[in-house]
Amino acid sequence: MIYRSILFATLAAPALLLGGCMGTTNRGLESVHQPVVARNDYALDLAIGGNGLARGESRRLAGWMDTMHLGFGDRVAIDEATDGGAAAHNEVAAVVASYGLLLSEDRPVTAVPVTPGTLRVVVTRMHAAVPGCPDWSRNASNEFEANTSSNYGCAVNTNLAAMIARPGDLVRGADSSGVADTAVNTKAIDAYLKKPATGAGALVAVSPGSR
Repeated sequence: MIYRSILFATLAAPALLLGGCMGTTNRGLESVHQPVVARNDYALDLAIGGNGLARGESRRLAGWMDTMHLGFGDRVAIDEATDGGAAAHNEVAAVVASYGLLLSEDRPVTAVPVTPGTLRVVVTRMHAAVPGCPDWSRNASNEFEANTSSNYGCAVNTNLAAMIARPGDLVRGADSSGVADTAVNTKAIDAYLKKPATGAGALVAVSPGSR
């Protein structure tokens, strides 16, 4: 009986060691958990009547954008205007401007052709997330392959994906407008310089009996 117990323990030990090494492999300093950017296009076809949009279409566009919670980071463009010309374009641009955005000049590609007599407005929205996080699949207490923690990079990259205003910048970076705004460039530095130091205040006298 004793011999059988020792034999079982000897055979089970390698299996336990191999089991402890299972999980996400990360042998480098750069985390395997990176933000993944997903893109969704939402389209609305508006009727054109005479010179510009048909009556009530501007209000319908504004209501649709309210439902979409349109905001910074979204891109709005016109797929194609079969009629209406510049007048319809300007009406759409005015509605978009009321949300603090500019109408993009990049024409998106949609699968369905635009019906004659209509104008298609497309809202492009991107979302960034880090799949697989948090990840505690690897047992760090039995690490013999020089791997970092399986959760390494999850916190930093998940926060980055949540905070970035334009997730598309994670893919190709921000486009240069060619104009440098010094007020924007120095905003973070100015906030840092004007914030009082944590030890700037006077010391507070505290007696042992005070609470």
